Amino acid sequence: MLSHLISQVLDLSGTPPPPYLLRYQPPPILQQPPELPSHSSCLLNLEDDQSEDDCYNLVMKAGKFEMLEPGIGPPSKRARKDSTQGKKLSETSVPNKTMDSEIWKEFPEDLFENVIARLPVATFFRFRSVCQKWNSLLTSNSFSLQCGQLTRTQPWFYTRTHENVNTGAMYDPVSRKWHHPNVPVVPTNKIVLPVASAGGLVCFLDISHGSFYVCNPLTRSFRELQARSVNVWSRVVVGMTANEKAGGAYQVMWVGSNGEYEIYDSRNDTWACPGAMPTCINVPLSLNYRSQPVTIAGCMYFLRSDPDGIVSYDTETGIWKQFTVPAPVHLREHTLAECGGRIMLAGLLTKNAATCVCIWELQKMTLLWKEVDRMPNIWCLEFYGKPIRMSCLGNKTLLMLSLRSKMTNRLVGYDMARKEWFKVPNCVFPHSRKRQWIACGTAFHPCLTAKAKA
Repeated sequence: MLSHLISQVLDLSGTPPPPYLLRYQPPPILQQPPELPSHSSCLLNLEDDQSEDDCYNLVMKAGKFEMLEPGIGPPSKRARKDSTQGKKLSETSVPNKTMDSEIWKEFPEDLFENVIARLPVATFFRFRSVCQKWNSLLTSNSFSLQCGQLTRTQPWFYTRTHENVNTGAMYDPVSRKWHHPNVPVVPTNKIVLPVASAGGLVCFLDISHGSFYVCNPLTRSFRELQARSVNVWSRVVVGMTANEKAGGAYQVMWVGSNGEYEIYDSRNDTWACPGAMPTCINVPLSLNYRSQPVTIAGCMYFLRSDPDGIVSYDTETGIWKQFTVPAPVHLREHTLAECGGRIMLAGLLTKNAATCVCIWELQKMTLLWKEVDRMPNIWCLEFYGKPIRMSCLGNKTLLMLSLRSKMTNRLVGYDMARKEWFKVPNCVFPHSRKRQWIACGTAFHPCLTAKAKA
């Protein structure tokens, strides 16, 4: 298993593996470590089926394994003559892969962690059962430093379903697979919904009492935030920022329609109101509560609907600004998004009986929305003549849109950087064939080292 991991990383870098990496006999798998306690560093078991690999397809033929690229199926069956020729060729050209344990036992520990840190996130939950050393590796400081030096991968999506509102489901767009945690990441005696994310953490809001929770969905690092000092029980829009240079510190901000707001700082575990909104901000804000705010360069942007535009807050200077941006014609439901530092907008255009999902980009000079893409027409035909509702489950580079009607529930994804549309597979819980209807969600960057508690 380790030889496959090393060879994959070396292949990606274009450097041929050294000869001594091909003469190692993998050590026997040690006994599975004792079950971890359910505290802040406990890792969730994301495996739905132990026979499936989270990141690659394994094709077993005559006791041998072939590693295929993600999303590529097994090779098609060839004629017997071609198959025989290929077998003879492989037997003569493949070198002996027996690896010398005397060499591998001196393998540098830092290089080993460097290789492991570059694996897809879902792979961690499989190899942690190999031995206790591999299991404890995920919580070591040196491994955290290795992960912190890497660029972030594509975001995952944490969602809630209508029938299982307290369990949640996570979607990995790389492997195109849904993960279902065996245990809840937040208390089940309350209805809590994901409202924001930053730095690998997801912020949840208790809709009945207005309490906030922060959690890492992968490791179950969990914290219930202090009670708010302002007793506002109306609907609020929630944003979140993270500062990796400050040891993973994060801030949670909520804004109400009457202009009240508070900011939570994880470094001192308190809520604070830095000041009042300036008089130039039109109150009430008429915020779009179905739209999650976006954060760009430390500035948080909220979408408002009356008048149409954007309200921004600079988390470093504490300055509020308001921008009037006319909404596109025939726009019905919309949400803010972000891609490469650009402010984007995703929404439904409805004219007569036709409905289509469109993407706009905010022009900084004119403060107007410019259409940059729209969903393929063949997909739009499915919604012709139907009253469609749209919910955005993630707005960070990758969009996941839930398009619903009385008889239809479709999940559609959009890569804003590549301008590619794709269909998201249905969310089906393990050992069940019933498709789950997604209620809400948020995008988050999977990170094994992010901690809700300092």
